Amino acid sequence: MWKEWSKIIVAGLFEVGWVIGITHAGTVLEWTATIIAIVISFYFLINAGKDIPVGTAYAVFVGLGTAGTVVLDVLLFGASMSWAKGLLLLLLLAGIAGLKLASDEKEVSD
Repeated sequence: MWKEWSKIIVAGLFEVGWVIGITHAGTVLEWTATIIAIVISFYFLINAGKDIPVGTAYAVFVGLGTAGTVVLDVLLFGASMSWAKGLLLLLLLAGIAGLKLASDEKEVSD
């Protein structure tokens, strides 16, 4: 089952890439890389959805993408970071971990 979850992680990483690309792309090369990231991201998400419940897969995908985008926005583009934003990111990551754990328990009991 780890193989399917690793697909979601890869999809989430590429989601971060294309979200940042959509926001900051300015050249043909950057737009091309953004489109490639979109294709790779959804390819891995769709493949993971074959073995993981689609709702769980999508929630984890979006959560990882959101958390990664916020972190890179702070680190690379100087966005502000507050205690509230940090705590909410931790809550988001806890929710992602909880979904994974709950999904694994269901699969083991089936």
